[in-house]
Amino acid sequence: MRSFTAYLVSSFLILVSSLAAKQPNIILMMADDMGFSCISPYGGEIHTPNLQKLADEGLRFTQFYNNAKCTTTRASLLSGMYPRNSGNAIPQNIATVGEQMRAAGYRTALCGKWHLGSKAPQRPFDRGFDEYYGLMDGCCNFFNPAQPDPPAKGNKVRVFGQNDELITQFPPGYYTTDAFTDHAIKTIKRFTTESKPFFLHLAFTCPHYPLHAPAEDIAKYRGKYKAGWEAMREARYARQKAMGLWDTMPALSGTDSKAYKWEGSNQDWEDLRMATYAAMVDRMDQNIGRLLKALDELGIADNTIIMFLSDNGGCTEEPGGRDATQEPGIASTYTAVGPSWGWAQNTPFRRYKSWVNEGGISTPLIVRWPAQVKAGTKTNQVGHIIDIVPTCLEVAGAKPLAESHGEKTTPLEGSSLLSVFRGETRTPPDELCWEWSGNCAVRHGKWKLVWDTAAKPVKWELYDLEADRTEMHDLAAEKPELVKELTDAYTKWAKATGRKLPGATKGKKKAENE
Repeated sequence: MRSFTAYLVSSFLILVSSLAAKQPNIILMMADDMGFSCISPYGGEIHTPNLQKLADEGLRFTQFYNNAKCTTTRASLLSGMYPRNSGNAIPQNIATVGEQMRAAGYRTALCGKWHLGSKAPQRPFDRGFDEYYGLMDGCCNFFNPAQPDPPAKGNKVRVFGQNDELITQFPPGYYTTDAFTDHAIKTIKRFTTESKPFFLHLAFTCPHYPLHAPAEDIAKYRGKYKAGWEAMREARYARQKAMGLWDTMPALSGTDSKAYKWEGSNQDWEDLRMATYAAMVDRMDQNIGRLLKALDELGIADNTIIMFLSDNGGCTEEPGGRDATQEPGIASTYTAVGPSWGWAQNTPFRRYKSWVNEGGISTPLIVRWPAQVKAGTKTNQVGHIIDIVPTCLEVAGAKPLAESHGEKTTPLEGSSLLSVFRGETRTPPDELCWEWSGNCAVRHGKWKLVWDTAAKPVKWELYDLEADRTEMHDLAAEKPELVKELTDAYTKWAKATGRKLPGATKGKKKAENE
């Protein structure tokens, strides 16, 4: 009898081990305020060999979308749903990816930026993450997160913690990008001693302002941007064309209305601004390399899916103004790249963060999954961040939770990308919709309708994205019936999610430091 019991126990353990082996580990990495063309797999000049390695060994998306802003992107990325109302939290009746993956048998961790609530019950460890270390606010001083922003920038107190413990002191030599990766690697090592697979969200705050980077990284790029933003765009566009990023190369969009002329600017200071930004992206790539090395050393790289993306397009915000007396890069200053560099970072697209033209909502998405995703491939299929949670559930062999915090859940609004990962064709979504701060858009097939609050006059604009990905030719006047159809689709979506209708003047207050 004892031997039969031992046999049953042994068989059960083998079964559990077999199931765990079939469930891959999942690492979801995200940059903050990084433009579409900043990394080398998408035409960038910034040294990013580790992201290039992931692209060479995996799949690149060329039509993948975020929500144009930090909070709304995170709300969708971590829930599989469009943001509700203000979008600065995930409602209790919508399960987070931490809650979904924990129920699917995964250990769960979040390292880095959360930005979806800093009080119970909306903290990461309240919402399904077994381990949490990072920032609950929008951004912070990279060298000393306890240091408040200067008064001219809002003087906002930051919330930095590990699980339910707030952290208020940081050692000399501290740098958030390094620290987030340190904690991620430590967590992975601990998780791999257990029988469960893991889900890790590594949410970097770089290259979000303030511009802070180690001096040795800045030195690599000093002087490389002396030709200006227009030259940088043209060089990136040429690399995109040479690498065949798109089957049909879109046109390079024109100069943005916010961009000022390189001639007459403080060129040495402008070069330093962009060099510091490049150093921040470079440092992130170095840390991704450390994480990849850890996966190899642990022998788990082949059973780990890695996804990398950005939360919105390059940022043109300039808190505190354009003050050339402030030296970018060091802990005592608070600077940003400003409107010209921020726009140029989204080559070849129009606009940037907060706008729902392609420059605001287009993100790189790189996926590596050895033996599952064909190396060195790209796809032009349309995807959206609401698709990430359904994808994670399908690869885990799990179904969405029917209840969340005692309330019945609604069906996920995204759909799995697993078929795309495998090189197959997925049925595209009927519509995708966006809204931030009155900027609105809806995409149906190749057609995209945009309400751009920076345009003069402000009206619905219609673009054929197959022929005109960079939104240069407005066809609204030629197709009024299609405009009406897409307007109705957007209105239905906005009312269902609590987002703004075009032209609305009332609504949420614009969030700071997103």
